[in-house]
Parts: sequence; structure tokens; C-alpha cells
Amino acid sequence: MPHDRKIITRALLSVSDKSGLIGFASALAQRGIALISTGGTHKALVEAGLAAKDVAEVTQFPEMMDGRVKTLHPAIHGGILAVRGNPEHQAAMLAHGISTIDLVVVNLYPFEETVARGGSFDDCIENIDIGGPAMIRAAAKNHADVAVIVDPADYEALLAELAANGGATTLPLRRRLAQKAYARTAAYDAAVSNWFAGIEGIGTPDFRAIGGRRALDLRYGENPHQQAAFYATPEQRPGVSTARQLQGKQLSFNNINDTDAAYEAVAEFDPQRTAAVVIVKHANPCGVAEGDSLAEAYEKALRCDSVSAFGGVVALNRTLDAEAAQRIVSIFTEVIIAPDATEEAIAIVAGKKNLRLLLAGGLPDPRGGGLAVRTVAGGFLAQTRDNAVVDDMDLRVVTRRVPTEAELADLRFAFRVAKHVKSNAIVYARDGATVGIGAGQMSRVDSSRIAAWKAQEAATAAGATESFAKGSVVASDAFFPFADGLLAAAEAGATAVIQPGGSIRDDEVIRAADDAGLAMVFTGHRHFRH
Repeated sequence: MPHDRKIITRALLSVSDKSGLIGFASALAQRGIALISTGGTHKALVEAGLAAKDVAEVTQFPEMMDGRVKTLHPAIHGGILAVRGNPEHQAAMLAHGISTIDLVVVNLYPFEETVARGGSFDDCIENIDIGGPAMIRAAAKNHADVAVIVDPADYEALLAELAANGGATTLPLRRRLAQKAYARTAAYDAAVSNWFAGIEGIGTPDFRAIGGRRALDLRYGENPHQQAAFYATPEQRPGVSTARQLQGKQLSFNNINDTDAAYEAVAEFDPQRTAAVVIVKHANPCGVAEGDSLAEAYEKALRCDSVSAFGGVVALNRTLDAEAAQRIVSIFTEVIIAPDATEEAIAIVAGKKNLRLLLAGGLPDPRGGGLAVRTVAGGFLAQTRDNAVVDDMDLRVVTRRVPTEAELADLRFAFRVAKHVKSNAIVYARDGATVGIGAGQMSRVDSSRIAAWKAQEAATAAGATESFAKGSVVASDAFFPFADGLLAAAEAGATAVIQPGGSIRDDEVIRAADDAGLAMVFTGHRHFRH
């Protein structure tokens, strides 16, 4: 037998997730592999009629302290860590009566699940595994001699390898399993450390770890030459990670990015107050509206930029109904995401076999916490999510003219949308709908001009005689550094402005607004989105 192949004679099994355990352990036993196990795992094996030795029999030391101390013993770790070809290690094993352990099968206490279900502090602490990670890391370190499994999904691969190699594992498999083992303990420790940081209110800890589990293989990333996968983190935030895909092609990298952008934006609108629809293209909203029904909101959102909406992502804040579904499928759409859908709506969408329908089960909380992360060369930036909501802001009127109630409602609407538009962002809105959006320009005045042009284009497409920007309000994600951007909005026909304020030229901008007869309010909150 090649020297890199290692026969398994003794296996240690200690698992929280017992799916597939009995079948796997039975297959090992049939090969004459001796089984060692702990606590609940040992009980499950014995009840299934399998011969398994309890860890306490191996260590000659009872479990204590509610099971906290059971595998942390030289008889266990010596058997895992001993280098089989090292004479000194072999002599130490012989002197202390330690037998080798060739396979370690461990999955960890359900810490992430305990946090997700809202477990108490003490409950979460008790679900931090200690012995499990220690055994996993020991086995992975000694992968030249020991195989380690942290995921029931790998049982079949190991059994197939034993069958193909006369009861032995190969080095390539052991290395692959070791890599996965270290990744699992890293993600586990990341979950624990980030939970602790949240509990203690530490926004910028000295060390920040990010961990997740691959939820979806992707054909490629933003472009075909880039490798990509979607990883789910322990954070249980409704969206793509929680959604059931009822139909359609596999999601792509760009689909997921756009769908997340759309769903976070539509969550700004309370479904108890209004129906809302967001249409996104290339991570930017190209149409947003609210209405008495989803169908009405969709038509208003589509009118903003029907050209860009072609091949876009549609997000809804209420259960997708048949009327809305019928209208959405009338043009080519990549993804629909909603909290839920009626059976009639699902049947309508089914007529478009490539259209992805995602049901997220709920809406994300726009005021919720969590991290936003972006990589840079040599590191990553981490910040808390932008959870500022315009309804919570103290709007300050800074012009002589005070906005009307209708203008004020549209100003709040426009600022909700501007939060989700790439900076520099300018949003024109009227009657609870966007009518022109300018995104991602290096100059704020250019964003304002683009948004005004979009409003004119939308009006022309609808057969209107004047720009939709006439009589609209305008929102800016950040302050106007000069009056030119604001004056461009006035020239387009806007009557009221909402912006954060805070520029050294605020007085100049306020005077320009007064001269143009505009009403303007400051929010005191900026919404940069790069």
C-alpha cells in the first residue's frame, strides 16, 4: 500500500448534528473499525446496537463539570496527535498506554443556532464548544496520519475512499478534510467573537473575524473569469440568505447583489402603511414607488425608467398577489423577491420558467444592526449597517418657505430612496414615486442633471407634455457643496429639497433656495453609499 494511505482502525465520534450518524457508524463498524464516542453520541450508537466505547473508558476519568471536561485528556489528544512514524511518539504512547485514533468525526455545539433563536446569554455561553474545536484542530494538524470530518455531508466521500483503498484514506482527501476543518473552526470562532462584540457594544474590536458557510456555488463572479460562491453568515437577516427559490435559473453573483440591494431598499417602506415596489438594475434603484396595491406601486415604479427596468430585479414589501405578478411578468425580469406569494401569483410566475421567484419569509429591519464589509488590498473595511431611518430624523426647515404636507411626504419618500442609491445620489420624487434618479456620478451637479434628464425621458415615453420633474421634490444623499446642484434641480422644476446639510457653504445654498422659491429641510444625516 502507498505510504500516504492510512488504514483506519479506530475512530472517535462526537457529534451534535446526528443526521446520518447511525448509517455512517454502522459502515465503519462493518469494516472492523473500533468506535469511541461521547455523551449523546455514545447513547445513540448503543441504542442502535453498535459496540462503542465511552470516552471515559479510554481516559479512565469520568465526565465532570456538566460534560465540559471529557475529551481534554492525553489519552485522546495523544492518540490523535501522535506522529505514526516518529519513534519518540511511539515510545511515549507505549509508555502511557495510549492507542492511536485515525479518524475524528466531530461537529460542534449549535452556538450559531442558539444565538439565532434568541437564546439567553448563559445558554449561548454553554453552547460554546471547547473540546470539539480542540479535537478538530488536533486531527487537522496531524492530517498526514488522521482524517477529520466536521460535516455529515462528507460521510459518503470517506466511505467511498475506504471502499476504494482497502480501508485506507488518501492524503489528498485528508488534506481537503483538514482545510474544511480549520475553516469550520474559524467560522465558529468568528461567530462567537462577533456575538461577544455585539453583547459588549464593541463596534471596532482589535481583531475582527468574518466567517460563513457556502450556501450556493456560482458559475462565476461579476465576470466569467472570476470564481465565486455565496456564503451565508450566522446573521439571520431576511433576504437572499433566508429565501426559498421556487423556480427559475440558478442565481448569479450579480443577481444576488442586485436582489439584496432591492430588498434592503423596499424594506424602508412599512408594509402596514403602504404597498411598495423597488426595481433595481446594476445595484441601483431605477424605479421606486408606493401605492394602495402592489400593482399600482409597480406601475408607478416602472414609469420612472422602463428602459432600465428591462432585465431588472423587482422587490416587494408585501405578499406577491396575482394582479402584481401579472404586471411584473409582462416585461423581461430576472428576479422577483417578496416576503411571500399567493398560490395564484406563483402559478402566474411559473409561466416564465427562467424568472427566479424568491420568498424571503419576512422583511429585514431597516433599523437593524449588523456589519457591512468590503475588502481592500491587504485588508477589509467593516462598519455597522446604515440603519438611520428618515422617520426618526428631526427634519429642520432652513428656508423661508415651509414645505407643504404633500411635499413633506414626498421628501421623506425621496430620502428613503436616496439612502439606497450609489453616491453621488440625487432622487426626484412626486406623489410617492421616483420620477428621476441620478446615481454614482463624480459630481453632484451631474447626478442632478442626469436625474432631471431621466425625468424628461420618462415623461416623453409616457406621452406627457412636460417633464415629470415639474412639481417634484428632490433628495440628495449628502450636502450640496455648491448651489449649482440645487439650482439644477430648481431648473428641472423641483419645488422642495431634502438634504443632510453641514456644508461650509450651507448659507449660500439656503440663499439660492430662497431666491428660487424652494422649500428645503435638513436631516442632519448623510447616506453615502459607495
